[in-house]
Amino acid sequence: MLKKKANKAKKKQKKIELKEIKLRPVTEVHDYTFKIKNAQKFIAKGDKVKFTIRFKGRELQHSSLGNELMDKIKQDMQSVGRVELQPKFDGKQMIMVIQPL
Repeated sequence: MLKKKANKAKKKQKKIELKEIKLRPVTEVHDYTFKIKNAQKFIAKGDKVKFTIRFKGRELQHSSLGNELMDKIKQDMQSVGRVELQPKFDGKQMIMVIQPL
């Protein structure tokens, strides 16, 4: 009886996946809008989205570009999700996780 209940509860569970979207600090406007639309679709489905900004070479000295891009992402994703993990540096990349509202 308990096993049956557990199976029933398991069927109704929604498995949340973590989708990753990779960007560069010099990503063009069209590519950016395309990736944001995909992220909004993922969040609408109930998945979390991890934004990763990769820095190469001298781009590391211009980390302010990464911060501006993360702020822009936050603004664009505000209507569908909220920030779970604030933007932070992890080696040569910057990471932020957004979860559904």
